[in-house]
Amino acid sequence: MPEQWRYRGQSIDSEQVAVLKEFIAAHPESSRWKLSRQLCEALGWKQPNGALRDVVCRGLLLMLERAGQIELPPVRRIIRGQRRTARPRPAAVLIDTTPIQVCFTELGPVQLEQVRRTADEDLFNSLMEHHHYLGYEQPVGEHLKYLAWAQGRPVACLAWSSAPRHLGARDRFIGWTKEARKQNIHLIAYNTRFLILPWVQVPHLASHILGRMARTLSADWQRIYAHPIHLVETFVDPTRFQGTCYRAANWTLVGNTTGRGKDDQTHRQNRTIKQVLALPLTPQFRRLLRKLPDE
Repeated sequence: MPEQWRYRGQSIDSEQVAVLKEFIAAHPESSRWKLSRQLCEALGWKQPNGALRDVVCRGLLLMLERAGQIELPPVRRIIRGQRRTARPRPAAVLIDTTPIQVCFTELGPVQLEQVRRTADEDLFNSLMEHHHYLGYEQPVGEHLKYLAWAQGRPVACLAWSSAPRHLGARDRFIGWTKEARKQNIHLIAYNTRFLILPWVQVPHLASHILGRMARTLSADWQRIYAHPIHLVETFVDPTRFQGTCYRAANWTLVGNTTGRGKDDQTHRQNRTIKQVLALPLTPQFRRLLRKLPDE
């Protein structure tokens, strides 16, 4: 069997590496950036919305070069986002922090705003950085960012991203095959951050926002990434939280993490075991997530 390499869900074997070497030799004038895009076009490596998977392709090419399997053209320029210097942390934004301590019925209308690639994205990043205990983390892959507004002020932030590829409790809950998971993992979104701002104390606000998100997230994802979301998931650290707002919004506890992380090499627990909660966004979520392309 040919030797195989894997990078972020994309596999390539030694026979394909040989073809790749021929492709590189046939494009001697191409930069690394251009080469990866040409390769994506040739192989049909595209996201569901039609965009080229050139970031994954460049990572795969770099991995193969480091493994001594291919030789890439010399680096011609530094692409923004690939610099080795640390990314500046989001700066603090001055906003009104007057306490909001009212009953939910007295709060008034709550508006959800998707702020990725909008003028309010810097505000979102700043609030997460300075008021969430984990701080702000720049997502990779598909992701959306939301601000919740009430009384003309931001009251909460939510971040959603691509789901982890391997999550035992979630995978058993769905009951899909390895191939179905590979084909359909993009149909799950992961709630990476949920922040009610510390000066906002409104009972039931968190579960209300989660309920609203369940009704709007899939349509927003469809609009931006050209595919829906059928299931959402999150982790809850039981040493810090009880996950009450998720349970009140009908999320289900489906199991626990292993406490080993995605890059585990020792098969031993090296971090806190977290609860895995999930919420189907459609009654047919299992059928849709188990479905293979030829079915």
